[in-house]
Amino acid sequence: MFRKVANRREGFSLVELAVVVIIIGVLAAFGVPRMLEAVERSKASEAFGYLSAIRSAQERYQAREGVYADNLSLLDLSQSDPKYFDVGDGTGAIDLTGGVESGPNLENAWSLTLTRKAGASGYGEYTVTFTQEGFDLVNSTIYTDENSRKICPVGDLPEPVGT
Repeated sequence: MFRKVANRREGFSLVELAVVVIIIGVLAAFGVPRMLEAVERSKASEAFGYLSAIRSAQERYQAREGVYADNLSLLDLSQSDPKYFDVGDGTGAIDLTGGVESGPNLENAWSLTLTRKAGASGYGEYTVTFTQEGFDLVNSTIYTDENSRKICPVGDLPEPVGT
């Protein structure tokens, strides 16, 4: 009349646990690099924001003085130096160059390069250069390249300056 119920063990089998571990591993293999790239893109966007502010300040200075400033201290900047980048050569100097047609003249052109401080991101050191025309792709080492781990935080590649 009474049957004895066998003790059933409850829990996950080894196969089920192995499947879960494999799924987590696959998600991590695809997710972690994308997360690291997103973090690096946000850090790189700091350089673009800072250099855009420099460009605007240079335009105001040039309109007021007739020449571009040769030092950051001459510009009316409300932004502090970027946290993840070294500015120029560290002295605040801005490279001034003349135009090709008119010879060397301080009022024609300027450029400033930010260098990424070495970090644990895996991207290594790269530079972002701006001129009076904006982002200088030719002299910058940050770009999107399918065969490397380099990034461009502004999405698609902008038109190169000076080509």
